Amino acid sequence: MPGMSGLQLLQELRGAKTIVPTIVITAYDEPATRAQCLAAGASAYLRKPLDERLLLNAISATVNRTPKETDR
Repeated sequence: MPGMSGLQLLQELRGAKTIVPTIVITAYDEPATRAQCLAAGASAYLRKPLDERLLLNAISATVNRTPKETDR
């Protein structure tokens, strides 16, 4: 992403108290970055090459965890 990393975006959103369900997909898998992304609110952290089953499972888990507009 030009100008900002996914982690920086997550941190900005968290700082603005904006809740956006986020799945991080990266080719640069680093344990420290994974921990930081999850701590910043990422629903999942997936590595490339992407396993479609893992992505679908992450989407399903994220959708099921995300409060619906009517639940607020």
